[in-house]
Amino acid sequence: MYKKHLAFFRELWSLARPYWFGQEKWAARGLLAAVIALNLGLVYLEVVLSYWQNDFYNTLQTSNQDAFFRELMRFCWLAAAFIGIGAYELYLNQMLQIRWREWLTTHYLDEWIGGGVHYRLQISGGGSDNTDQRIAEDLAEFCEKTLALALGLMSAVITLLSFLVILWTLSGSLAVTLFGHAIEIPGYMLWVALLYSAAGTLLVHWIGKPLIAMNFEKQKVEADFRFSLVRFRENSEAVALYRGEADELRQLHGRFAQIATNWWHIMRKTKQLTWFRSGYGQVAVVFPFIVAAPRFFSGAIQLGDLMQTSTAFGKVQSSLSWFIDAYTQIAAWRATVDRLTGFRAAIRTAAAQPAGITTQAATQDRYRADALQINLPAGRPLLDASGLSLAPQQRVLISGASGSGKSTLFRALAGIWPFGHGRIDQPPQAQTLFLPQKPYLTIGTLREQLCYPAAPDAFDDAVLIAALQDCRLSAFTERLDENRHWAQVLSGGEQQRIAFARALLQRPAWLFMDEATSALDEESEAALYHLLQARLPHTAVISIGHRNSLRALHQQTLEIIRDENGESRLLEARPTA
Repeated sequence: MYKKHLAFFRELWSLARPYWFGQEKWAARGLLAAVIALNLGLVYLEVVLSYWQNDFYNTLQTSNQDAFFRELMRFCWLAAAFIGIGAYELYLNQMLQIRWREWLTTHYLDEWIGGGVHYRLQISGGGSDNTDQRIAEDLAEFCEKTLALALGLMSAVITLLSFLVILWTLSGSLAVTLFGHAIEIPGYMLWVALLYSAAGTLLVHWIGKPLIAMNFEKQKVEADFRFSLVRFRENSEAVALYRGEADELRQLHGRFAQIATNWWHIMRKTKQLTWFRSGYGQVAVVFPFIVAAPRFFSGAIQLGDLMQTSTAFGKVQSSLSWFIDAYTQIAAWRATVDRLTGFRAAIRTAAAQPAGITTQAATQDRYRADALQINLPAGRPLLDASGLSLAPQQRVLISGASGSGKSTLFRALAGIWPFGHGRIDQPPQAQTLFLPQKPYLTIGTLREQLCYPAAPDAFDDAVLIAALQDCRLSAFTERLDENRHWAQVLSGGEQQRIAFARALLQRPAWLFMDEATSALDEESEAALYHLLQARLPHTAVISIGHRNSLRALHQQTLEIIRDENGESRLLEARPTA
């Protein structure tokens, strides 16, 4: 158990440390110091208010009207200071939260997206679910709860130390007889508060410990349900065409059933914890009066002393019971830390994964495969492409049966498929563009879709309009600045035309296309290929496709042939032009 907790705090420190020791360390530490100072100021005011409470109730006991109004004025000043310090403590705390979250988000996005790690996680099943939630929600929860719990614990410790002296002084001594011996216990209320809080802390941990795992599961099933809803919304047309609503409802109801089951478990455990915490808190209200009443009725202390004793006891007890009050938050925070450390570990494992297929700059201006063997993620050989050699300005078609490895070869040539072995020599400083079968369209303006992945201002309007007209998208020339979810607005064929427009705009030296005209009719397909040849005569065009009509649009055809042993090889077919 000790090693488990130690490992958790090591992971926590590894998550938190980079921000506090990085480039923003002085600004972060300065803000933290200000928040801590204001927090300590609030504790100091609580101590001062306890002494004010003593004086105020004594004026009531002695019926001193002048002192009563003086104490009211004194309270107004203290209350104003308390409100001002509390407001700025919250403001600076929130400022620190957003700055920390912004830094963490930037670094997690860089690690996840940079170097193609996001794709490796996807194809290898890297043990990281719902990455969107981990970045969008878990990082926010981590920053907020880490600061809240750390500052809360610090405040509890400072409050405890501050009121210990007060409680020790006011509680006096308690004389008890034990085995015939008279024993005097100095500051007895302090020891009572310690025992009361220690017993409560142990019991609440025993009752609430399962909440940590339950909260972890809650975040997972909630994210799964939300992701399923997003997927359904983005593919509503396909669902409607399949008449798949009943199956979608079955899956969504099933995922929500997991949420409900987990929620019932949390409810039952929270109910048990609330029963204990509520009873514990209610007893704590009257407990100090019961213990201190004999000294008050004997005349040893005044009403003000009794009230200050009660306050001091409450502060000591609540400080010692901080763990009890914060247990639910700690359980949720622990689950958040576990998810983030798991996500980071998956990212780093994927980033450190050795690439069996390597790429390097070639000495000649051509793409060439050297002993290239492409495998599936499980390690099974998929395609032997050792003989691949692509020359500049060449138009090459790669064909083969479905599942033979055409699209995987496309990914390997793009440098994003790590499974296998061998080397791909790329032309030095080659400007390449890869067009997948389904173009990626962002949510934004049509201008952004055309320029992607370049900046929206990379091309002027005249150039963009000409590209749209060339690709038979003249109906959209007046909609460049229209902000839409274009993947849902444009048909499949229109989306593929947008991809061709991108190629015309970026003018790559090497253009790779994977079934990039599958949604177009043969006449439109031929028109776009002729357009490429006319507009980009110096561009090498490498296409992957099934249609026989594509052969006439290329100079050479490479075919993936599966032999009697089930192994696929890339072989040259007869020239077509």
